Amino acid sequence: MIALAVALAVLVGVSLGLLGGGGSILTVPLLAYVAGMEAKQAIATSLVVVGVTSAVSTLSHARAGRVQWRNGMLFGAAGMVGAYLGGLLSYVIEGSVLLIAFTAVMAATGIAMIRRRTACASTTRTLPIAKVLPMGLGVGVVTGAVGAGGGFLVVPALALLGGLPMPVAVGTSLLVITMNSAAGLAGHLSTVPIDWTIAGAVTAAAVLGSLIGTRLTAHVDPGVVRRAFGWFVLLMASVILGQEVDPAVGLTAACLTVLAGLSTVSCARLGWCPLRWLFGPPAATT
Repeated sequence: MIALAVALAVLVGVSLGLLGGGGSILTVPLLAYVAGMEAKQAIATSLVVVGVTSAVSTLSHARAGRVQWRNGMLFGAAGMVGAYLGGLLSYVIEGSVLLIAFTAVMAATGIAMIRRRTACASTTRTLPIAKVLPMGLGVGVVTGAVGAGGGFLVVPALALLGGLPMPVAVGTSLLVITMNSAAGLAGHLSTVPIDWTIAGAVTAAAVLGSLIGTRLTAHVDPGVVRRAFGWFVLLMASVILGQEVDPAVGLTAACLTVLAGLSTVSCARLGWCPLRWLFGPPAATT
């Protein structure tokens, strides 16, 4: 199972390099359910994997001019404080409770990614400090508490609220993820043991995948990929919900997710469709 976890970690890297997020959404269940780690250990180890992989991806995106250092540093600085607090908070909350909370965040984010429609053309727009600091702090708390690198929250924030083009939001998000993951890991190290052999193997595979994902950024329509990934996030949330609550609940949620996804595709053939109010149009532009 460890070998399978390492192989699947390549997909984690592709997700980070291409989308600037989703790493922890994949890494936490990968380590918990495939590698067989206890929930808190999986969360702490995911911060190692996601942090190192994001750092490598940040450098790759920066060389292509897709990183806004000011926005990223401000967001990340506030996020580091929140991530450290979140890491300490996880010590007093049961691991299964954290994972259930994680599914709620995943569901909300998946819908946000699906509903995303357009991106601002400016690559230099900056967020006001009064806005970026609270957002960074909030994302950081989630990062440290549930092992989420934060990209699945940072990218929508930068693209929707900051008005950045998707490729720039992706590159800048990876800088934030690197900072948040480092701070979150610091909050975990004193309380959770990490198997560095497994962490190293999974990280190496994820880094390889991230290099592939970074190259794909310039060639794949971000709108199409983002919407598809949004549905995948919802499906993953259903799987974790079934593992932590009840298999029947997870199966029901998964079936509803698949049904909704197929229904929105069908909306493309109709002049009017009520599902567009919830999930947006069947095709996105960037």
